[in-house]
Amino acid sequence: MNNPLHNSPFSELKSAYKSLTERIWLVIYTRPRWEKKVDLLLQAQGIESFCPVRKVENQWADRKKIVELPLFCSYVFVKINSKEEFKVRQTLGVLNFIYYMGKPAKIRESEIDKIKNALIYCPDLEVVDLKTISIGDRVSIKNGMFTNHQGKVIKVQGKSVLMILDNLECALVSRVEAANLVLIN
Repeated sequence: MNNPLHNSPFSELKSAYKSLTERIWLVIYTRPRWEKKVDLLLQAQGIESFCPVRKVENQWADRKKIVELPLFCSYVFVKINSKEEFKVRQTLGVLNFIYYMGKPAKIRESEIDKIKNALIYCPDLEVVDLKTISIGDRVSIKNGMFTNHQGKVIKVQGKSVLMILDNLECALVSRVEAANLVLIN
């Protein structure tokens, strides 16, 4: 038996209301180095936002300090409904939403939870774009036993890089995590 209200204008109105009030996770693009500021400004307006940060030890000549840096450069996640979209767009530091196939990119709640859990267990987590490292590139190692040693990339394997360390007065081949390299050429 068909429900007469199922195909009625009331049903369509109910569906439209749900799409206006249902909160979903979206990604916004911020001004460079404004991620944490935008996160605070959004939360001050009562908008649920999430700016994942990683802990990094910075070394100065006289001291070391642990600082929190955004995990994703210029990205902040917001959980909003359609009515709050304008308020997000008007927030200082917000440039636009990230779009996928012509619509704001939706992120599943489970993906946000995975990022939060990963940061709990690996607070120094880092996102590295492997497209920026290629065979033949000259790189420098950021941390570890070979800090500041330079070499040439000979193979990229997943998240690891096989490189020749050439400033040790010998050719030493080492497998190094891509996140631990800085491109110098």
